[in-house]
Amino acid sequence: MNLRRQLLLVSLLTLMLPWAGCEFIRETEIALREGQEQMLADVARAIAGSMQQYREEFPRRDKRFGTGDQLYLHRLSSPPAIDGYFDDWTLSTRSLRTIRGTDGPVRFAIASYGQATYLYVEVSDRNIIYATPESIVVDGASRFADRVTLVSSSPPYLREAFSFAAEAPGQIISYKHSANGFMPEPSIAAYWQDIPGGYRVEARIPSGQLGTHLGLSIQNTADVLQPGVRSRSFSGNSPGPTMKKIRELDRIANMRLQSDMRLILTDADGWRIGAAGELGSGRGDQKGSKLVRKIYDVLVESGTEAAFAEPDPLGREQQPYVSAALEGRESTSWFRNTDTGTAIVAVAAPIRVGSEVIGAVVLQRGTDAILSQRNAGLARLINVTLITALVVGGALLGYATWLSRRIRALSIAAENALENEKLSSALPSALADDEIGDLSRSFSWVLQQLGEYNEYLRSLASKLSHELRTPLAIVTSSLENLEHEPLNEASLGYTERAREGADRLRRILSAMSEASRVEELMAHADPEKFDLAAVLDSTTSAYRDAYKGREFAFTNSVDEAQVTGSPELLIQMLDKLVDNAVDFSAEGDTISLTLDGQDDALLIGVTNPGPELPERMRSQMFDSMVSMRGGEDSRHLGLGLYVARLIAEGHGGSIRADNVMGGVRFTVAIPRMPH
Repeated sequence: MNLRRQLLLVSLLTLMLPWAGCEFIRETEIALREGQEQMLADVARAIAGSMQQYREEFPRRDKRFGTGDQLYLHRLSSPPAIDGYFDDWTLSTRSLRTIRGTDGPVRFAIASYGQATYLYVEVSDRNIIYATPESIVVDGASRFADRVTLVSSSPPYLREAFSFAAEAPGQIISYKHSANGFMPEPSIAAYWQDIPGGYRVEARIPSGQLGTHLGLSIQNTADVLQPGVRSRSFSGNSPGPTMKKIRELDRIANMRLQSDMRLILTDADGWRIGAAGELGSGRGDQKGSKLVRKIYDVLVESGTEAAFAEPDPLGREQQPYVSAALEGRESTSWFRNTDTGTAIVAVAAPIRVGSEVIGAVVLQRGTDAILSQRNAGLARLINVTLITALVVGGALLGYATWLSRRIRALSIAAENALENEKLSSALPSALADDEIGDLSRSFSWVLQQLGEYNEYLRSLASKLSHELRTPLAIVTSSLENLEHEPLNEASLGYTERAREGADRLRRILSAMSEASRVEELMAHADPEKFDLAAVLDSTTSAYRDAYKGREFAFTNSVDEAQVTGSPELLIQMLDKLVDNAVDFSAEGDTISLTLDGQDDALLIGVTNPGPELPERMRSQMFDSMVSMRGGEDSRHLGLGLYVARLIAEGHGGSIRADNVMGGVRFTVAIPRMPH
C-alpha cells in the first residue's frame, strides 16, 4: 500500500469528529426528552387533581352493562346529506363500528350535529327482502322483511324503537314503536340504498326523541314466509348508556390546554368524554433539512418507539399507558409519528375521588421544540465536522502526494545514478532539512563512495598492466639467461613451469591492456558506414576455419543492415562472444549467429548449447574481472565479456544474455543508420 493510501486511511479517523458530535446531540436530546417528559407528567398530574371538583360531570359506571353494550356518539363538524353515502360525514371510515351479521359484517356509526342525531348503517345481505304495504305493521314492524332498528331507552321507564324497512330503494318512511303503539314518524328523514352484496341506511333523527341508551338491531330475512334473524350491538335486553363528549368537560379541557399539546379526558372505562388541542405538524424548522433528517435518522435515532396512534376513532382509548392510568398508575410512553418522523411523548394520569378512579387525563405533545434545537445543532455540527474532515483529508492527501513524489524522485534518481557509467552523487532534496533530505544526503554519500570505488576498479587494470610489465620483463629475461646455464633435470622442470607462469601473466596483462585500449579506441575512433550483414557473414566463415571442432551457422533476416561505427571493433566484440561460446560448448556443437531487425535497431545474436547462466550472474557477467569459468580456467579474470560490453555501448547499443532451450543466447543491439 503506497504512502498516499496509508495517509488517506489515517485521514478517515477525522470522521470520528461527526460521530462524537452525533453522540453529543444524542445525549442532548435524551436530556431534553427527559425534561419534557417530566414537565408533561407534572401538568397531567395537576390537571387530574383539579378535575376532582367536576366529579358530577363524569359518567357513573353502570355495572349492569358491559362496555360492548355501549355506543359512542361522535360529533360532526357539518351536517351530512341523507342519501345513503358516508363520504360527506366528517368522520374517518375507521369510526364505523363492526358487528357480526347473518350474511357478513354490519358496519355503522351514530353522530350528532346541532339538535339532530345521524345514523349510518351498512349491512351485508345476500338476499334483500323488502316490506309490503299489506305486512308493514306486524308486531310493531314487518317481521317478514329486512329492517334496521334503533333501540332507545332511558332507564328505568322509557323504551322506544325506530324501525327502518323499505318497500323499495330510495327515501323511506320510518316507524316509531313506543308505549303508545306503532306509527310513522314524519320528523325522521331516512334513505335506503342497495349496494352489491347488501344495502345502506342513512337517517336523521331529532335528538329530543332519543333516550340516554342507544343500541342497534339488524333483522335479516331470508324468506318472505319466515321471520328474520336479528343481530344486535348489545348482549342483553337493553343497550348500555351512550357515550359522548361532554361539553362542559370540553370547555374545562380547553381552559387547561397549553400550546402544541393534545388533552384527552376519559371515563373509568376509557371512553373519550372530553378533548382539546391538536399536535403540531412536526414539520417546522425543517425546510431544506432533508439531508440532515436522513443523517440524523441513521446516526442518532434509535427507531425503537412504537408508531403513534391518533385518538381511537371508535371513541374508547385502550392503549397500554391509558389502561395503566385507569388502573391507578401514572404512565408515560414515547411514540414515533410515521408521517413526520417526529417523536411524541404521551402521559396518562388517573383522576381519583378518594380511592376510586373515575377517569384519566391523557396529555400528548410532539417534540417540535426539541427537533428545532436538534436540527439547528446537527446542521451546524455536520457542516463544521464534515468540512473539517474534508479539509484535513484533502490536506493529508496533498501532503502524501507531495511526499510520495519526493520519495519517488529520489528513488528514480538513485536508480539512474547506478545505471550510469559514472556514478552521480547529486540527488533531489539534498538541501532539505527533513528526514528525506537526510536520506538524500546519505544516498549521495553512498553513491560518492561507490563512484570512487568504481573509478578505482576501472583504473586498476591499466595500473596493474603498467606496474607489472617491468617486473615481468625482469623475470622473463632472467629465465632466458638461466636457460643458457648448465642445469640438472629438476631445475629445468622448474624453469619451464616458471616460463609458463610468466607467459600466462603476460597474456593477462595483454587482456587488461586490451580493455584499456578499447576504451581509448572507442573515445577516438572515426565512425564509418558499413554493411553489418557482410561483416557477420565474413567473420562466420573465418570462425569455421579457426574452430575446426565446432559448426557455425549464420542467418540473416533483414534486407538492409547499414550501420555506422568501427567494423574492426565489432569484429573484436564478436570474437569475444564466439570465444566464450566455444569455451562453454562441446565438440561438434553448432554455434548460431543471427541478424534480426527490431524498430530502429539491428540485433546480433550468438547462441551456443551448454549450461544455463545462474540468475545471480546475469547482471554481473559483463563487469570487469568477473568469470564463470571453472576447472583449469578458474583464475581467468573475465575481461572478454566486459570488452564486448564496452564495444556495444560505444556504438550506442546494449548487450544482454538470456537462457534459451538447451543453451545461452547473447544479444547485441546496434542502432540502425538513419535514412
